[in-house]
Amino acid sequence: MLLNSEPISEDFGYLVLRASAGGTMFWQHGWPKLMSFTERMDSFPDPFGLGGTLSLILIILAEVLCSALVVLGLWTRIALLPLIVGMAVIVFMVKGDASFKEQELALVYLFAFVTLLFTGSGRFAIDRISFN
Repeated sequence: MLLNSEPISEDFGYLVLRASAGGTMFWQHGWPKLMSFTERMDSFPDPFGLGGTLSLILIILAEVLCSALVVLGLWTRIALLPLIVGMAVIVFMVKGDASFKEQELALVYLFAFVTLLFTGSGRFAIDRISFN
């Protein structure tokens, strides 16, 4: 007898979305920023007036730590909040006057992360493991 009567395909969909959006954010955006931190810290965009270094630290925390949590399905909804804020800042503030083509990738991430915020991590997530 299955404990969860929902279709398993739905949970596989959440897993694929978490792994693809979180994984590509981590490997293609967060990790490179972390590895080139010293080169970027003086010239990183500062949309809130916090300083380029602090802005870079905040986006690295979102893109590395929070993305890893999303991929694992650990504290997913909480981990998504910094990612959503970060992508919204990129779309509406950093690239607010740019063409749609320049905003497109950040928008795709934003929509993927908002979708996961509404749906949750699904059945295949560390949060859902039960050791009873």
